[in-house]
Amino acid sequence: MVDRIWLDVPYAEKDQAKAAGARWDPAAKRWYAPRRGMAALDAWAAAPDVPDLLPGEDRTLGQGLFVDLVPSSCWFTNVRSCVTPRDWERLRRMITSRAGRRCEACGATEDRTAQRWLEAHERWVYDDAARIQRLKRLICLCTDCHTVTHYGYAQVRGLESKAFAHLVKVTKMDGVSARRHIDAAFTQWRRRSAVTWQLDLSILTDAGITLKRPPAAADRPGVAAAQLAAERGVPRPSASASLPTTPAVPSRPTPNVPRPRDDSTSLLRRMFGRGR
Repeated sequence: MVDRIWLDVPYAEKDQAKAAGARWDPAAKRWYAPRRGMAALDAWAAAPDVPDLLPGEDRTLGQGLFVDLVPSSCWFTNVRSCVTPRDWERLRRMITSRAGRRCEACGATEDRTAQRWLEAHERWVYDDAARIQRLKRLICLCTDCHTVTHYGYAQVRGLESKAFAHLVKVTKMDGVSARRHIDAAFTQWRRRSAVTWQLDLSILTDAGITLKRPPAAADRPGVAAAQLAAERGVPRPSASASLPTTPAVPSRPTPNVPRPRDDSTSLLRRMFGRGR
């Protein structure tokens, strides 16, 4: 095997690294310095690899494909937003590598033509009494399985029909069973979204990952409101704008969301608990 001088290059910085002389290894899917002593690449000098098993991680948690909705109070406050870009690159590389560069739910590989990528997804456990949302596993999912997992976000982006079809295909559930599964996931989501959770990311800090301070609990609804507004193409809310403590987003207008069944309620209706 070729002895490479590996680099930790975040995706957003790849063009800068390439211009500074970095080269891409397509087999390892990683940037490297072609020779030693290239001072222009020092900014991306590799840190030690993240261990394949994070301290306290449970790789048996949440096997297979299922709808795994994050409480609305923690929307868009994921691991990637809480670590530096370089540490995220180290984590991403570890997660995809230990999974054999395949989706851990359906077994698919990356496919640029199909716009299918391998992505990291968080599995959480919830301590209702202490109101702690604890990161317990990082799993490698393909774009299609990740879309199913964040089913509510798929609705907002107009991808519900695609997500529903993929859920049925991978799990072999019939349509009725899949709909019941989704409804149960939203029921649990409503309950958890009524709580303000304290995030516990100790499996990362105990592995030497430096965290950026995540948004304060009181600020997370505003982060979610801004991102959802961007997804729907409406003006960004002001800094003081926020979602209510209970799961909700602006009720009018309801977006035109593809639906697997004619009587399927949209995400926005689910948020407000309103039926037809």
